[in-house]
Amino acid sequence: MVPRTCIVLLFLLCSFSSLATAFLNLTLPGQHPNPEEVVQEVHRKVNASLARRQMLQGTIKYQDSSCLTGNPIDDCWKCDPNWPNNRQSLADCAIGFGQYALGGKGGEYYIVTDSSDDDAVNPRPGTLRYAVIQTEPLWIVFPGNMLIKLSQELIFNSYKTLDGRGANVHIVGGGCITLQFISNVIIHNVHIHHCYPSGDANVRSSPTHYGYRTKSDGDGISIFGSKDIWIDHCSLSHCKDGLIDAVMGSTGITISNNYFSHHNEVMLLGHSDDYLPDTGMQVTIAFNHFGEELVQRMPRCRRGYIHVVNNDFTQWEMYAIGGSGNPTINSQGNRYTAPSNPNAKEVTKRVETAEGKWKDWNWRSEGDILVNGAFFVASGKGVEFNYEKAYSVEPKSAVLIDQLIMHAGALGVGGRDNNLGKWSSGSNGDGNGLGSGPDYTDDMSGSSSRNNPLPLSSTSILFSFFISLSSLLFLYIIPDMHFTMRK
Repeated sequence: MVPRTCIVLLFLLCSFSSLATAFLNLTLPGQHPNPEEVVQEVHRKVNASLARRQMLQGTIKYQDSSCLTGNPIDDCWKCDPNWPNNRQSLADCAIGFGQYALGGKGGEYYIVTDSSDDDAVNPRPGTLRYAVIQTEPLWIVFPGNMLIKLSQELIFNSYKTLDGRGANVHIVGGGCITLQFISNVIIHNVHIHHCYPSGDANVRSSPTHYGYRTKSDGDGISIFGSKDIWIDHCSLSHCKDGLIDAVMGSTGITISNNYFSHHNEVMLLGHSDDYLPDTGMQVTIAFNHFGEELVQRMPRCRRGYIHVVNNDFTQWEMYAIGGSGNPTINSQGNRYTAPSNPNAKEVTKRVETAEGKWKDWNWRSEGDILVNGAFFVASGKGVEFNYEKAYSVEPKSAVLIDQLIMHAGALGVGGRDNNLGKWSSGSNGDGNGLGSGPDYTDDMSGSSSRNNPLPLSSTSILFSFFISLSSLLFLYIIPDMHFTMRK
């Protein structure tokens, strides 16, 4: 007869095995069950926009139109001549994994009339901070040019759209933008730069709650445990940490039509190699221009499925795309222009990982143009089978990159003349929106020290499991207790 203690022990071991198996097969809320279908749909939309442009080329309608760029996102809303009065149709134009981001669609319009940010706990009505903490959906607009100097992190609530079309909007200072344990946010047509660490202070995150924030990293946009996020037509530069970081089980993200410049660690996707929920991270990076004076991380991936399609990588100093923790990287129709440094020609970098471990990682390049000696090191067994569905819709050649990314970044700036409509018919400010103060420099950004998480020991599997399970509870069950958590 089996002793009762053995029976109990066997039951516990079986229970733990079942829990561990379920956890390892974890599906995040918002994770698409078949990422290749999303890849196919992106290509279909690009092909349709380019075909429409080609069909109308040479006609009177084409000559009179500024909307037929072949970029499916821009053509979706700019081809509506009445778009300034139908702004919320933008929410129907996203592509890729972030296509379900509603933003403030269906909500009221909120007009930012006050550029100040003096009180992070009791923001005044009319300020941007007052808008983003509200619980109801809001479509946030700007009647004129505006420079917003943040005193602390700008913590968003769910269902918000930041729509800077028709104005020259700059967000700088402490924080800057934090999307933490929320969903359905659209950030469109704003400049985000010179962001530096803030914190050690109380900050409000909703009309009924504020809490103590520890020191932030100084990211331009920090996405933490959030889903259904779309960042489009923004210009990002000069931040102390990342320009965009997405970690801790974030998924359903599209980063499109942005202009990145003057930065070291551009984009981080994934918390750590050992954080299993990030296996469900799905990110589309499309039609962006990675411009001057960038060093690395365009992006740097840990786990997840990352679709990098039709971007222009002007140069880099170390590498363009890096990763660890076995992420899937699907690079299609991009243009990679290597720097002159003969030791930095490789597009890819497996970070702190031996070749014996990364040779089976699923990293693929299709239809990319490699310029000035650039080369992409692909890897993975059985990749052809895994990507068969993706290949069934051919990505457009990178020779069309100039056309697809011609308006990357904040619209209406420099050569990006897009006949932007103003929010109102009144004056659009003094013409520059930046006041009479000095231009921003790196010295104005303060100082920061990056907090890198310690990797988990290979002997700490049980501990890692319970920690990750606890993190999921925080992510999706008790989001109000997030104020002391940091990546």
